[in-house]
Amino acid sequence: MIDKFSWIAVYPEIVLLVMACVIALVDLLDRGGRRTAAYVLSVLTLAAVAALTAMYARDGRTVYGFGGMVVSDPMANWLKCFAAIATLVTLVYGRPYVRDRGMLRGGEWFVLSLLALLGTFVMISGSNFLVLYLGLELLTLASYALVALRRDHAVSLEASMKYFVLGAMASGFLLYGLSMIYGATGTLDLAGVVKAVGSGQIKHQVLVFGLVFVVSGLAFKFGVVPFHMWIPDVYQGAPTAVTLMIGAAPKLAAFAMSIRLLVEGLLPLAVDWQQMLAVLAVASLLIGNLAAIAQTNLKRMLAYSTIAQMGFVLLGLLSGVVDGNVAPAANAYSSAMFYVISYVLTTLASFGIILLLSREGFESEEIADLAGLNQRSPLYAGIMAVCLFSLAGIPPLVGFQAKLSVLQALVSTGQPLLIGLAVFAVMMSLVGAFYYLRVVKVMYFDAPVEQVGPIVAPLDVRAVLSLNGLLVLVLGILPGALMTLCANAIVKMLAT
Repeated sequence: MIDKFSWIAVYPEIVLLVMACVIALVDLLDRGGRRTAAYVLSVLTLAAVAALTAMYARDGRTVYGFGGMVVSDPMANWLKCFAAIATLVTLVYGRPYVRDRGMLRGGEWFVLSLLALLGTFVMISGSNFLVLYLGLELLTLASYALVALRRDHAVSLEASMKYFVLGAMASGFLLYGLSMIYGATGTLDLAGVVKAVGSGQIKHQVLVFGLVFVVSGLAFKFGVVPFHMWIPDVYQGAPTAVTLMIGAAPKLAAFAMSIRLLVEGLLPLAVDWQQMLAVLAVASLLIGNLAAIAQTNLKRMLAYSTIAQMGFVLLGLLSGVVDGNVAPAANAYSSAMFYVISYVLTTLASFGIILLLSREGFESEEIADLAGLNQRSPLYAGIMAVCLFSLAGIPPLVGFQAKLSVLQALVSTGQPLLIGLAVFAVMMSLVGAFYYLRVVKVMYFDAPVEQVGPIVAPLDVRAVLSLNGLLVLVLGILPGALMTLCANAIVKMLAT
């Protein structure tokens, strides 16, 4: 059934789709190499969409549209708002980089970025297996094209092929799992699935078989072990601006899709999928942190760091149901939401510094390339140090508050196994602190390898980057507002 509420629920998606088409047409008329019109229109579109979704979120209502296939609730709208802002910031940071490398010869950079964000939005709002899968494919197909956008760069093309092949496998896993669950329950709607699963009339073995494939597909999108193979190669091989594009906003979509499928659709099977998430989290924390130590490439190090960080998100997701009791759910899932938002904020600033230091003919992606950064620019060295300390979980930064909230969610359950997981996570964080501190040491105490000129960046890049770094610090000192926002959004999501 399509009524006025259906259209209200998808207004942000409609705006994105229409403007992506408009920007593609405008770009046809732009014969310059800077693509200024496409850039300005993209930024204005993303700002308008972020404002629209924030207004929806503040309203606090939950609206179902198109016969329950899509949902517009506070959690979805806040995640959409943050995803739009993350994409906007990525376009600002990445514009000088993509221009210097000939990636603006066509307007694909802007159009594909908006289409990837549209896929993210559809994933976040999907309340139906089919809609969720369509959103996933829209996001991934646009991402494959973005990675291959630097057509004359063999490494980028190789990374794109790896991403495509492994991504197709993951989509196949997810599709197979969803098909199994659909075959068992007879419905594609999440509300119908949770009723059918909770009825106890379906064979448990069939549901668990489908669940294994669903969790595997979600694990790929998070980039957790053992489905992490694509992360290091794609992060390193893709143009740095594209690495940021696929490493920031899509993590919000992966979190939302996990909530939709596992919590809203398969909560009666929580015992089964929480055990799977526990194994994935432990393996990710261990392998991600240990492998990062051996890296000399900064992008590759941050890739393994991402694997470990997503392990923390899974720890938050697996502590929501204890012995059939759903009372801890709001605390657990809100801590995971806070963590993934904090991670995206910090990732934006850290990759922003890498983009800032890159120049025409030079990729600033080795750790050694940051040598003596404090001597060249104390401000940018400080922002990078703040981001690295935040990722390491050092107070008073936002990363510390995020890790603390997840650990608190684990410990508050009183379960020995979950408390043991919290202790293990703390130990792995201490390991992780080593490779983050190594980069800080290189920035502040190593001499520059070669004489390089001053760091030149447009005003908009400098302003956004400074604000980005400041937020990492301020939200660590005053995390209450963002934590409350996440908690209220999760409570309202669980109430529907």
